[in-house]
Amino acid sequence: MISQHSKKGLRNPWVLGMAGLIILVLGVNGTFIWYATHDRSTLVERDYNTKDRKSGASLISELQGQKALAWKTTIKQPKSVVMGSPAGYEISVVDRGGMPVSGTLEVEAYRAADESKDFTTAFREVSPGNYQGYVSFPLKGYWELRIRVKRGEDIFEAGTGRFMVAAAP
Repeated sequence: MISQHSKKGLRNPWVLGMAGLIILVLGVNGTFIWYATHDRSTLVERDYNTKDRKSGASLISELQGQKALAWKTTIKQPKSVVMGSPAGYEISVVDRGGMPVSGTLEVEAYRAADESKDFTTAFREVSPGNYQGYVSFPLKGYWELRIRVKRGEDIFEAGTGRFMVAAAP
């Protein structure tokens, strides 16, 4: 006869297994919560909420300025990039009428996984609107390039897609 005071049910392997499974799931979730609150990912900048904060009006005016300039960039990059060896890049910039844009050009190498390895390189102008430079990536993985061209008060920014930097052989 089964009664409320019988302890035989607690010795059943199914009851013990379910209790153990619940304890395991709670333990794993607790560990995930602890890591989420104590170990900040480098994929998000630590001061994202204050760094480079712009008002809506300034952001809209900047985007309108980019659209008004209507400069076009053409990037000639190597087919394969290897970590630690300089990769040559050629960038040409023309305005909306197809005329070359002379000024200063700098390239920021951006790695989403580790912001401490981001760096900026100045390119030299070899002919009007044509710039050359070498970029040496310190780590393998996915990188992006952000191009910034300045001519007087005008600033134009463009970016590349993500590309892979291979490990040194």
